Amino acid sequence: MEYFVYIIYSESVHRYYVGHCQDLEDRIGRHKGGRSKYTKTATDWEVKYTERFSTRGEAMIREREIKKKKSRKYIEFLIYGGQIG
Repeated sequence: MEYFVYIIYSESVHRYYVGHCQDLEDRIGRHKGGRSKYTKTATDWEVKYTERFSTRGEAMIREREIKKKKSRKYIEFLIYGGQIG
């Protein structure tokens, strides 16, 4: 099995969301369809960044690492590969 950590962005609410899942296509579809509690305020979510993991535990740890930073700059650093500004 393969698991993903992903970062999505909505232009309409100007926000990023970090999550993890096993089926990335299905999960993004749920975000875009307004069927996810924390992202239902928008339907224009786009995938900006992904990382792959072999276990759910690894993906969960990485998701927490990213969220723990509470930093938009860090998220943009990941997305743009260190080319911010």
